[in-house]
Amino acid sequence: MLIYGRNAVIEALREGQVRRLLVAKGVKPAFIKVLEREARRSAVDLEFVARIDLDRAVATTRHQGVAAELPEVSFSEPDEPFALAEQRQEQPLLVVLDHITDPRNYGAIIRSTEVLGGHGVITEARNSAPLSAVVAKTAAGATSYLPLLQVTNLVRYLGSIKDRGVWVYGADQEASAVPAMLDWNRPLALVIGSEGRGLRRLVRETCDELVAIPQSGRISSLNASVAAGILLYQAGIARHVASEGAL
Repeated sequence: MLIYGRNAVIEALREGQVRRLLVAKGVKPAFIKVLEREARRSAVDLEFVARIDLDRAVATTRHQGVAAELPEVSFSEPDEPFALAEQRQEQPLLVVLDHITDPRNYGAIIRSTEVLGGHGVITEARNSAPLSAVVAKTAAGATSYLPLLQVTNLVRYLGSIKDRGVWVYGADQEASAVPAMLDWNRPLALVIGSEGRGLRRLVRETCDELVAIPQSGRISSLNASVAAGILLYQAGIARHVASEGAL
């Protein structure tokens, strides 16, 4: 899997994920020095190639002169998010995506979930963004640390985790409840709907609670990845406060 762009490649080098580093001839020496320093730490050599060859390799000219080959990303086993939560001695916190098709949104949600203490991101096989270089690039390394699941039927999956004691909260701007009205200190799955249509009817009906993020602007809805980040932060704050109070 190839990712490109200076920030994404530097981040991948720092995380020790890079197998191969391709640099276009003619890149400025100052950036070469930065690459060499980071590559040295990861024991990766710089491979200088003609810019046109790099264009072809990543199928774009917007690569900023550098690309990196990463290990292929694969989906995890169904129990891995729960195993990660148990390992951390935390209540499960999952993010379930209902037909998110934009790979940048998918990658941004993976990144936010990892940064904000979640234990896994779940998608449905149909009508969802595939795991791709764009997803990995946007996730900025988080795909290496977070279980990613793909299921055949999202409603059935939600039912199965409810049987394990997980509460399912769906983000829905038509909901009457706002985050402050709900209990966030419990095993949770946050369901984020598609960019255009929101939650599908059966998915909405499967949720235990629907929650709307208060808004005061004129735009009618938030970007899916932003909504996910806000709700993850809400869950994290509630859990932190609860753990502090238990001390």
